[in-house]
Amino acid sequence: MTYDRLVCANCAAPVSEGRCPVCRASRARLQQEQEQGMFAGLNPVMLVALLVVLLGALALLAHQGV
Repeated sequence: MTYDRLVCANCAAPVSEGRCPVCRASRARLQQEQEQGMFAGLNPVMLVALLVVLLGALALLAHQGV
């Protein structure tokens, strides 16, 4: 989620402007979540499933002789 369209419930200003302490805290938290990377939100089960799918695709390609 991006914070450019969020409106603060405390001051009714856009969170991206950071007018009040609540806005600034929310903006910092959202920026930190975005910086963690695209696999940060996945749980371990999803990561294992993704790994299995990738290994299966590689095995299929190797079997076809590509």
